[in-house]
Amino acid sequence: MKTRLLCTFAATAVLFGGAATAAVNLPQLNIDKTQTTVSGLSSGGFMAAQLHVAYSATFKKGAGIVAGGPFYCAEGSITNATGRCMASPAGIPTSTLVSTTNNWATQGSIDPVANLQASKVYLFSGSIDSTVKPGVMDALKTYYNSFVPAANVVYKKDIAAEHAMITDDYGSGCSTKASPYINDCNFDLAGAMLAHLYGTLNPRNAGTLASGNFVEFNQSQFITGHGMAPTGWAYIPQACTAGTQCRVHVVLHGCQQNVTLVQQQYVRNTGYNRWADTNNMVMIYPQTSTQATNSCWDWWGYDNANYAKKTGPQMVAIKAMVDQVSAGGTTPPPAALPAPTGVVTSGATASSMTISWSAVTGAASYNIYRNANKTNALPVTANSYGDTGLAAATTYSWTVKAVDGNNAESAASAAATGTTTGTPPPPVSCYTASNYAHTTAGRAYVLGGYTYANGSAQSMGLWNVYTTTTLKKTATNYYVIGSCP
Repeated sequence: MKTRLLCTFAATAVLFGGAATAAVNLPQLNIDKTQTTVSGLSSGGFMAAQLHVAYSATFKKGAGIVAGGPFYCAEGSITNATGRCMASPAGIPTSTLVSTTNNWATQGSIDPVANLQASKVYLFSGSIDSTVKPGVMDALKTYYNSFVPAANVVYKKDIAAEHAMITDDYGSGCSTKASPYINDCNFDLAGAMLAHLYGTLNPRNAGTLASGNFVEFNQSQFITGHGMAPTGWAYIPQACTAGTQCRVHVVLHGCQQNVTLVQQQYVRNTGYNRWADTNNMVMIYPQTSTQATNSCWDWWGYDNANYAKKTGPQMVAIKAMVDQVSAGGTTPPPAALPAPTGVVTSGATASSMTISWSAVTGAASYNIYRNANKTNALPVTANSYGDTGLAAATTYSWTVKAVDGNNAESAASAAATGTTTGTPPPPVSCYTASNYAHTTAGRAYVLGGYTYANGSAQSMGLWNVYTTTTLKKTATNYYVIGSCP
């Protein structure tokens, strides 16, 4: 995309919304309904504000908005959306939007504004955001001042970030504006938002997300068309599947960021799931389709005149997703399926192994665990799985779990071991130095004032002698950010 992320409002659209293969219905879990929150970037930020205000009884706990703007900012006008709500914030009629909010609440078009008084709100604007100017977020803070106590609002705008979701370890350089619009600014924005909304959290999972499941769910259960894809995604920690009471957080991508366009990068690499895994949070990632204008959420009325009210089609659908996943009781789901049997390994190569097992009656799919870490990204519906990316001449252990239609896993099978062929890999070398020293030593390169690791192209931050990074050499002239034992 050669123009800004949030809205190009092109007259043409690609009429493809993604296939619903292997999708399941969202499970009904034991959810604390008083702890439901929402966050979003760009069009997802505007949508998060809409959901927070219109459904304040549901999202009473709070919201995080990144590069969004005030509720009903566009007032149903594409001119307002692309003008004052993005580039010319001085024209945003904040007092009028506050009056509209109060009037709609009185009429019952949105929930009572009194629900917002106990909310927490986290706002983020990159200081060099050229798509949604920081002044738009200033207007959002002013808007929230009419409904949310100032002590409950955090507004961070001191990072020189372009228009993107910000992380501390994944994405493009902080000043980059390009797909997938996820930038490594050495700041864990997802963690900061969740900590403000919920208070003190357990440390995030710093390793592999082994205990939970990524679920592609059936969005068509809630809505067909209206700019939404047939399927969405969720991350569900194992404890939540097993009956532990959990919390729900809805994550809304920006324009040009749905799974069709950036695959699962927003779902997997924006930092939310690592906190969910250790704090019993279910993450729901609704998805637009490419039929939506610029693949955006509807925050100016491209789909429906009531887009910002409780009757807006996209609003209704997302609320229904939250209601369904929150509809379980305190009783754990029925006993999971029996553990698979007959697990064997075969077909070893220097980098892969085939794992096979006997079918389990009633299983909808299977999950495969290598050395206790889940390896498959999508549900496995066959009775075998090819595990790749293995090290040569190395012995691994695999177990398999059967998954039923409610996404409940069985106990693990007996382990099957196997050894890859080839010669052992050379010892891993690690180098800890300034980014300047890495580049002069040939382990990294510089682009636009930022440093990137040779081979992996991982962003290391600013090119200077003050930023220190540890690089791990995994192959000839191939380095990744990490550490060595």
